Amino acid sequence: MSTTARLAPTLRNPPGATTATAPTRDNRAVSFWWTGRGFRGVSLAALLVAVGCLYIIGLSASGWANSFYSAAAQAGSLSWKALFFGSSDAANFITVDKPPAFLWIIGLSVRSFGVNSWAILVPEALEAVAAVAVLYFTIRRVLAHGGFRDVTPATNALHNHAHWAAMAGALVFALTPSATLMFRYNNPDALLVLLLVISAYCTLRATEKAEGQKGARKWLILAGVAVGFGFLTKMLQALLILPALVVAYAVASRCSWGRKIVDLLAAFVAMIVSAGWYIAIFELVPPPRGPTWAALRRTPSWNWSSATTASAGSPAMRPAPWCPAAPPAPAPGDPRD
Repeated sequence: MSTTARLAPTLRNPPGATTATAPTRDNRAVSFWWTGRGFRGVSLAALLVAVGCLYIIGLSASGWANSFYSAAAQAGSLSWKALFFGSSDAANFITVDKPPAFLWIIGLSVRSFGVNSWAILVPEALEAVAAVAVLYFTIRRVLAHGGFRDVTPATNALHNHAHWAAMAGALVFALTPSATLMFRYNNPDALLVLLLVISAYCTLRATEKAEGQKGARKWLILAGVAVGFGFLTKMLQALLILPALVVAYAVASRCSWGRKIVDLLAAFVAMIVSAGWYIAIFELVPPPRGPTWAALRRTPSWNWSSATTASAGSPAMRPAPWCPAAPPAPAPGDPRD
């Protein structure tokens, strides 16, 4: 045997090397479905479909749910002006007791599919599905330190663990009894929760950007816009999350303190603009050209000046039609005086 023939096995397989074998078709399929992106995507889709079924099946049992808001949705289906202002009647005389952002979605659904309980309540259930999806992406991104595009062979196991943890968190949220009740009813809480979860996700994305990287301010502005529209959904309740978002960005962001302050100010301005445009229009169209706000007789959340300076007989403080008129004051010398 020649020297070349004796050395050939050594040259082909040097010491310490392992012989690579091409994976079979079956092995590739098992690896893809059980540990790869494909299976994670299928399981997430299955979760969202299950949540949709949980909230939609038997939805008509709630009937008109909150009939006060259902009447406003019907009014919005008849009048675009009533839809914009969130009026409880098509004549646009008086609004409901909340800002109208949640009624815009319900009103458009009623305009498209007619006045029925499904058209009123299904948008609430779909908002639940969207909230579960955003919460999943938020948890997964925290635990995996990145999104779907950041998966590499070296980090695939980490992303797999983060996926199942996020699935568990989203499932717990979806099965919470208060959430189940809330997302099957036409109160403004469903849209409020969705907007606040979106604001948390946007804040998380902003904290991932280091100094010199673009995008942190954009994501923080989007968080401010989500909170602003949350104010147009249920007023000051949307602002309860603000301290947590500010602290999270201030502590977790890798930017300098100067840039953090500028970014937070930009987000604050975005929140004011996203909520203030509607308030400005409402104030510029007083009765009788616009509706009376039903909650104005109570302490309003945006109209502090009108509530404190308008007199009881001014148009801004016009009582609601169902409020009884105040009894006349007793005349001087009257025994009741």
